[in-house]
Amino acid sequence: MSQTALILVGHGSTLNPDSSTPTHQHADEIRRRGVFDEVVCCFWKEEPSMREVFYMVKSREIFVVPNFISEGYFCQEVIPRELRIDGPITKRGDTNVYYCDPVGVHPSMTKLLLKRANEVAPGVPRDQTALIIVGHGTSLNENSTKAIKDQVTLIREGGYGFAEVLDAYMEEAPFVAKWHEMSTAPNVVVVPFFIADGLHSYQDIPVLLGITTEPTAAASQNEVFWHNPHDLHGRKLYYSSAIGTEALMADVILDQVHDFQTRHSLAPKTSASSTQPTPSTDALEHLLSRKDGFRIGQVQVHHTNDCSWHCHHVDDTENRGGLQAFKAPEDARSIATYDDAGNFRAVKTAPNLRHGWVLELSNTSELLLALDFLYPAAVGLWEHWLAGTLQPVPLRETLNRQTGMYRFAKNITDELAQQMVAEVCDPATNCLRAITWSLTADQPLTSLPPEKLPPAKDAYKQTGVLPLLCVEACTQAVSAARELARANHAAKTDAATAP
Repeated sequence: MSQTALILVGHGSTLNPDSSTPTHQHADEIRRRGVFDEVVCCFWKEEPSMREVFYMVKSREIFVVPNFISEGYFCQEVIPRELRIDGPITKRGDTNVYYCDPVGVHPSMTKLLLKRANEVAPGVPRDQTALIIVGHGTSLNENSTKAIKDQVTLIREGGYGFAEVLDAYMEEAPFVAKWHEMSTAPNVVVVPFFIADGLHSYQDIPVLLGITTEPTAAASQNEVFWHNPHDLHGRKLYYSSAIGTEALMADVILDQVHDFQTRHSLAPKTSASSTQPTPSTDALEHLLSRKDGFRIGQVQVHHTNDCSWHCHHVDDTENRGGLQAFKAPEDARSIATYDDAGNFRAVKTAPNLRHGWVLELSNTSELLLALDFLYPAAVGLWEHWLAGTLQPVPLRETLNRQTGMYRFAKNITDELAQQMVAEVCDPATNCLRAITWSLTADQPLTSLPPEKLPPAKDAYKQTGVLPLLCVEACTQAVSAARELARANHAAKTDAATAP
């Protein structure tokens, strides 16, 4: 798989720090194995977005694997739309993009489910145990439950010895809240068929099961998972963490890539010609060679005497001796996750990066990986901007392609859209990025302060600053547009019907 990239696509969350964690961890493991030249992640609700991720990779052969459970709404509609792919194989100039099946539909998921059931209820006789596989359920796409139903059938008919094997859902029948009515076995093992221990599997489902009466803090903010078993309704209930947190999911991801290659008779590409030219390499080399280092966002980067790299918060320059030291590029993710008060930073370019740390990295490759964790896609977006290959997306185009609950965002007026951008993108409180996009192809944004505008393209030579750039309105902006459009519509409706 030399000169080939892997993109893992996850859902992410603006509320829960654990939603994207498994996707990142599986990417870390695959990157560690050296199977691909490049391994990156992108998300629907976090950074980098699906519209940014292609600016992060240089390979001409790109495999995309959705880290999703089912072939439902997201895998069939949202991901292809956002990645601008039109089938299993999409040719984009000299680049081939291969869209694999989501991890949750792979046959090897059965092995992971059985492993998780054994771990959560060790020694409990299977012939006295009901296994319940829980999913979300949705009316948006009939395939959303297919992966779970398939696993139930495979385990039920596979002679694995469970007294009962059942499926249940949060938002459609059979409902997980009725687990004690669905099953009769004295022991019940519940395995959430979710990618992450996020809002649903760690906070919502335990309430529906009766384990707790109200949602708790996120999984990573608690010391232990649920204490099994739970004595409920005269049974022993065992509740596991989400199936997607299993370390062996990295192998499932690679299996999906291998299966795609086999199905489409693809041979691994190994020639140097399968790598795209790197745009603006000279600009990056200029910053890397500066004796006084360079800055990106709220991070100061500088060389050390042994040719390694140190990164720290710009406010901590005078206190470098008293900072907590981190040694791995992956540590940059944890640094960027919470602010000084311990609040989740859903927007990594918000001006609230926490203080008190220094990241000590061995080489330039580790530095660039760490910067992509601190400020996702920032280096790639900047390089493409300098090269003239960045393709900003006007706000109207972004809003017009929304579906589902966000489709109403397109109804926002131009006046409210200008106001929304000024508020949501406020550099003092919300986001440090400079905006490269406009309201429409012909209509600029008119309410931006000077610091929200891109600098001169050669400004980095004098300032030593790698600018943070925005190529398209983010999910926070889309959500705000939806709320403003709905509020405006409601106000007009009330005025029209008022006596």
